[in-house]
Amino acid sequence: MTPGELWSKLRNSVGITSSTPDYNIYILSPLEFLQWTVIGIILDALFSYTFYKSIVLFLVLLPFALLLPFYQRKALCAARKQRLLLEFKEALSILSSFLSAGYSTENAFRAAIPELKQLFQSHAMIVLEFQKIVQGMTLNKPVEDLLSDFAYRSGLDDITNFAEVFIVAKRNGGQLVQILSHSSEIIREKIQVQEEIRTLNANRRYEQKIMNLIPFLIILYMNFSSPGFFLVLYETFLGRVTMTVCLILYLTALYLSERIMNIEI
Repeated sequence: MTPGELWSKLRNSVGITSSTPDYNIYILSPLEFLQWTVIGIILDALFSYTFYKSIVLFLVLLPFALLLPFYQRKALCAARKQRLLLEFKEALSILSSFLSAGYSTENAFRAAIPELKQLFQSHAMIVLEFQKIVQGMTLNKPVEDLLSDFAYRSGLDDITNFAEVFIVAKRNGGQLVQILSHSSEIIREKIQVQEEIRTLNANRRYEQKIMNLIPFLIILYMNFSSPGFFLVLYETFLGRVTMTVCLILYLTALYLSERIMNIEI
């Protein structure tokens, strides 16, 4: 069995296929797994050298460093959901325009696909989802069920809200186009506000990353420019205690900065 087949079998074993992805579950690709494993080892070496200059500590912490890819899955999953949400915002605008032009529901979804391919790529998440919806409607599956399935797998409130409004409006009849257009506009405005907040927060995140590196840069600079300057911190008991306290304070500051920057929108 090739590595690709093994990875595909693993994805299928947890209920994930290329046609029906669950956006709440993120399976690392072999390349991503290797990438974050290497990053974990580098971070382990950086912390071990900077704070203790100890190969023994590097080996002790190595198993924890190898867990970094699994820890990173949550962040990668959130980033994928954010990309899906941004794609969905554009899809809503296109879908509303076709519905307002008098297209039926099926034709509106079908006509939106080429437009989305121009905006994104043919394998973009929203393109694949719209294609799945169109294929389902071709097989006489209710569009309500298809949208509900998409909303459930996305795990995003905005998509869920749209699906619920669409289902209620279609089942109850009435001004379907007006209701969907109004709901789509509200959802798009909400997503736009979220984008603006993230844009304003981007500079602060960049500053945070720079500040996170400064302690390492200072210690590494002193170690290379004046090798004996910090020697007492690495070879005496009191020095190791001091470096341990510094490490705890640094990790605490790192945790607090992440909590502050991760604004729930």
